[in-house]
Amino acid sequence: MGCFEALRLFVCSRFGQGTVPTTLDSFTESISEYKELKIVIRATEARKEEMDGTAGDRKLYETSQPTPANHARALLSPVVEELRDLIENDPLIHQLFTCMFMDIPYHHPFDVDPSGNPQIRHYEALLRHLDDIIVRAPEFNTTVMMGFPINALLAYPMATSSGIVAFLHEKVNIQIQKILNTWAIFLSSPESRYVLNADPDIGWLGSKALALMPDFAVDYVCNPVAPYFGFCSFDDFFTRQLRDGVRPVDCPNDGTVVANACESTPYRLAHGVRAYDQFWMKDQCYSLADMLADDPLSPSFYGGTVYQAYLGCTNYHRWHSPVSGTIRKAYGKPGAYYAQCPNVGFDKSAPNTSQAYLAQVATRAMIFIDADNSNIGLLCFMPVGIAECSSCEIRVSEGQRVEKGDEIGMFHFGGSTYCLIFRPETKVQFRLEATRAGIDTSVLKVNTMLARVD
Repeated sequence: MGCFEALRLFVCSRFGQGTVPTTLDSFTESISEYKELKIVIRATEARKEEMDGTAGDRKLYETSQPTPANHARALLSPVVEELRDLIENDPLIHQLFTCMFMDIPYHHPFDVDPSGNPQIRHYEALLRHLDDIIVRAPEFNTTVMMGFPINALLAYPMATSSGIVAFLHEKVNIQIQKILNTWAIFLSSPESRYVLNADPDIGWLGSKALALMPDFAVDYVCNPVAPYFGFCSFDDFFTRQLRDGVRPVDCPNDGTVVANACESTPYRLAHGVRAYDQFWMKDQCYSLADMLADDPLSPSFYGGTVYQAYLGCTNYHRWHSPVSGTIRKAYGKPGAYYAQCPNVGFDKSAPNTSQAYLAQVATRAMIFIDADNSNIGLLCFMPVGIAECSSCEIRVSEGQRVEKGDEIGMFHFGGSTYCLIFRPETKVQFRLEATRAGIDTSVLKVNTMLARVD
C-alpha cells in the first residue's frame, strides 16, 4: 500500500461519511476544508434575550450538532485523539460529554465563555481547541481566566450536572493528565517564550502584566536586557526564582513563629475541622479524611485547624517550609483537574469559588513536617493544583532536614491554592490579615509571619 493510499484510508476512517479524496490535490484541499470547519455557535443578538421554556433551547441545540452534512471530524494530535476515543467508546462518558454542552443556557451571558469568546457547544469543538492550545503558550490578558485557556472553555460545561460527574471520572482525569503533560513539554521548551514580550496588552513582560508584578527585575532572577529577560521557556518564567535577600524569613530562629509558605492571598480559616464532612455542600466544609486521602497520619489532625490561601498567575509559585523540622512524609495524590463544587452553579470565575471543595478532590501533594517546636508538632503543608496548574513538584523527601524558609517545591503553570493543617493540640494564632480571608484580600508575601503558636 502506497503512502497516499494509506492517508486516503486514514481520512476515510476519521471523517466517516462523505466523498473520499482520490488525488493528492483533492486530499490536501479536503484537509484544508476540514480544518476550517467550525462548530462553535456564534453569539447573536437573538441569544441575548432569555428563551422561555426549554423548547427553544432544544431546537437550537439540535441544529448546532455535527451531522454528515455540516460537520467533519478534525485530524487531532494523538493525545487529544485518545480523549475522543474515550468519549466515543464509553457510553457513560459519551453521554456526559454530550449533555454537559447541551445543558448550558443559550441566553446571555452564556453565549460567550468567561474569556469573551463564543461558548462552544459540542465536545468536538472542545477537542479542536485543546489540540490548538497544547502547542501554544498562553498570552497575558486581564480577564478572570488569565492563564487558564482550557478552564475558560470548561467553566460552564463543568458546572452542569453532567460536567460535575464527568470531570470527577477517573478515566477522564487520566486522559486529561496526559494532555496537560503534553502541553507541559511545550511550555518547558524555548518555543514557548514568544509570549514573553513587551506587548502592553498580551505580553507577560508588557506594561499591564508588569503592573501586576511590581519590582519584577529587582525581586526575581532575570536579565531585563536579554531576550525574554533571559528565561529559557514559559515554565522557566512561571517558576522564576527570587534573588538572594528577597523575601527574608521573619523571625528565623523563633520556633513559635509559623512562616507563610507561599506568596498568596488568604482564602479561608477554619477551626475544629471534622474528620468527615459534606464538603460538596454550599458551605464547602473541610473534610480532613478526604483532604488527606485517608493517610494513616490523618487522625492526628481531626478537630484541628485549616488555613487556605490561593496563588494567582502573576504570583511567585515556589513553596517554602513554614517551620524548621524534619520531613515525615511527602507524596503526590492524583485527583480531578477540572472540577467545581456542585452547589456553586454557573460561575465565570470558577474554580476560584470552589477552592475549599477542591482541597478534597483535586490533584494535590502532602508534605508532613515534624516541627522542632513540640508545641507545633506534626503539621501538613498541602499544595493543591487548580485546572491548568495541576503539577505539584515536591523537592524534599522523607527524613530530610528543613529550615524555616527553605524551598520545598513548586507549582508549574496556572493558578493554585494551598492549605496548612494543624493538629487540635496546636494553639495557633494567625496574624490579622490572614483572618480576613476572601478573594479580594491582599497578597501576603512568602516567608513573612503567618501565625504564632502559644
